Amino acid sequence: MAEEGLLACPDKSSSTSLLSEISNVSTRPFVLAFTTCSCGAFSFGCIVGYTAPTQSSIMKDLNLSIADYSLFGSILTVGLILGALICGKLTDLVGRVNTMWITNILVIIGWFAIAFAKGPVYITEIAPRHLRGAASSLSQLSVGVGISVLYALGTVVAWRDLAILGAIPCLMSVPLLFFIPESPRWLAKVGKEKEVEAVLLSLRGAKSDVSDEAREIVEYTQHVKQHQDVNSHGFFKLFQRKYVLSLTIGIVLIALPQLGGLNGYTFYTDSIFTSTGTVLVDVSGRRSLLLVSQAGMFLGCLATAISFILQACSKNNCWETGTPILALISVMVYFASYGLGMGPLPWIVASEIYPVDVKGAAGTVCNLVTSISSWVVTYFFSFFLQWSSTGTFILFATVMFLGFVFTAKLVPETKGKSLEEIHSLFYDSPPEDSTIF
Repeated sequence: MAEEGLLACPDKSSSTSLLSEISNVSTRPFVLAFTTCSCGAFSFGCIVGYTAPTQSSIMKDLNLSIADYSLFGSILTVGLILGALICGKLTDLVGRVNTMWITNILVIIGWFAIAFAKGPVYITEIAPRHLRGAASSLSQLSVGVGISVLYALGTVVAWRDLAILGAIPCLMSVPLLFFIPESPRWLAKVGKEKEVEAVLLSLRGAKSDVSDEAREIVEYTQHVKQHQDVNSHGFFKLFQRKYVLSLTIGIVLIALPQLGGLNGYTFYTDSIFTSTGTVLVDVSGRRSLLLVSQAGMFLGCLATAISFILQACSKNNCWETGTPILALISVMVYFASYGLGMGPLPWIVASEIYPVDVKGAAGTVCNLVTSISSWVVTYFFSFFLQWSSTGTFILFATVMFLGFVFTAKLVPETKGKSLEEIHSLFYDSPPEDSTIF
């Protein structure tokens, strides 16, 4: 993991205005739920940002070799993979809130089970449709803030003390879990229809008319149950032909940043740009921002490749001076574009497009894909650079170009639609064939 990165604070004015809007139109339970999920995301950012500033001190104090420390640094990815295997089933069995209880307790004990976190799913299921994108984006922004905070603190705080500080967000969120409601869509799924309207009233306000929203949730959940394939059960229910498109969209969008070179650059600069994306996500729409973000990441990768070409063939001082500047600009373009869309949006879209009966299984698959692709790029990046620095970033640029084409052709716009309306785009007329394999 890189030991140096560009560090900056996110745009406070845009984030503050969104927080103000969320507070004004939402009830205390929703604000508490949003805060709890943001604490979990911040804690994940703390974990991701922990190893870079502490590498030299940990290796010195514990007498670790490079190989030993590489194993230490890879534990996060292993934890993500293991957590992904069971996170979906856990949220389906015990609910979103109880899963966060288990997550926070285990994180406080071992800083490991944060891979279970299902914050984006919970936020998208409880937020009003006009705030769903902004609330989810702000929650995801907490990851970048956590990375930056831990990186900054790591320069002045001992690594053991830094580990204790990293547990603070989870300690803060535990008491809040007593006051937040369960997801109304999960309640409908497990047959607690009578509680759906009561939960929506607590989230929207006692004077709000939630009858239409409650009826839509219950009716759609019953519709999903009536059309379930009796031969498909549990996790493998996801692998039916009617879910091919939505599963493909979720997997591709979530894996794209990793395979497009995110871990090959350095992720300490993304929080400065992500706040811009949170402002635009419910204004410009998911699909538009994804396309702009992917185009920018493609240009960033291409510019990085060009900087390596110029470095290799530079024969005068002009090129020698200009090449590092071009490399710096390309990195800034890459991360600006990533923060604008590809940072938070793939998880938002993935949490919106799956119906409640397969959302847990889909979350498991998406988490596995991003964890494995992240490990692959991180592990092989240095070997790719030894092979060809230019070729490495051309490869990343190619991935981002293919992702742009994929999004333009297959990803629908979900802005301003209820989750039930989004699901109808995919599943109203499912094929008769049952499973893929």
